[in-house]
Amino acid sequence: MHAVVISAPGGPEVLEWREVPDAVAGPGEVLVRVAASAVNRADLLQRQGFYHPPLGSSPYPGLECSGVVVALGEGVSEWSVGDQVIALLTGGGYAELVAVPVGQVMPVPYGVDLVTAAALPEAACTVWSNVFLTASLQPAETLLVHGGSSGIGTMAIQVARAMGAVVAVTAGSADKLARCAQLGAQILVNYREVDFVAAIREATQGRGADVVLDNMGAAYLGRNVDVLAVNGRLVVIGMQGGVRGELDLGQLMSKRAAVIATTLRARPPAEKAAICAAVVEHVWPLVASGLVRPVIEQVLPMAVAADAHRVLEASGHVGKVLLTP
Repeated sequence: MHAVVISAPGGPEVLEWREVPDAVAGPGEVLVRVAASAVNRADLLQRQGFYHPPLGSSPYPGLECSGVVVALGEGVSEWSVGDQVIALLTGGGYAELVAVPVGQVMPVPYGVDLVTAAALPEAACTVWSNVFLTASLQPAETLLVHGGSSGIGTMAIQVARAMGAVVAVTAGSADKLARCAQLGAQILVNYREVDFVAAIREATQGRGADVVLDNMGAAYLGRNVDVLAVNGRLVVIGMQGGVRGELDLGQLMSKRAAVIATTLRARPPAEKAAICAAVVEHVWPLVASGLVRPVIEQVLPMAVAADAHRVLEASGHVGKVLLTP
């Protein structure tokens, strides 16, 4: 098979489309011929040498894919050869074949074509596990999503609105905020022009956000706690703004609030399987009904994965960038 190999830590130019040994389905795994994968920020970090794959997982980047089942490992009876599926991966999506634990394989939602479906697994699992399973967002509560125009952001807006929440977003341009509004965001904050804490407080009559989904980490920590409502929950899922910040415990205690930091990639297979099952139960019906849809910026060949990484690094995209073999 061919896969995108990271020849050495570095810039996009280190990504090479090479012939490598075929992936093989082990016990409890499904072998998928990849139709498409999607680019995530974690892939950029892995390419730079800052985010190594978990022990025993594929060395190739790619945390999600869509495709067709071509082989079943020992003990797998849930799927058949020829089934169209999507999958949450620990790595290996930038390839023609990938082996996936059976619990992380999901059906393609009704009404979504196979290539487009590759935009769903990572975003849907991240949003459902963090916003709903961990932070327990409730109808009529306010969710603040930083990076509202990202792949995760566009998913969070749609799912939260479908579940009856009020959605606030930050983004860096009027065009991105307009796209977020089209997806259902009601409170729009250009972080380059205004302080998001003041803007959210004004829009919520001083109450603040019940849940904050944050991809920035240290740079936003203090202001994220500041913007929380009483009993608010801050969920940190990224560290684009650094790894060390100062936390005002007195403010956190006075609000009876919580700060939670999570990752998805390194979770045990059983936890990922439970998240995937919850996504199929709760999110796929929203996709099938048209209330939630994948947002695609661009589709590129895997042989030019470097160009896809450059698109993400430029931060001008809205939604997901996909790669096809």
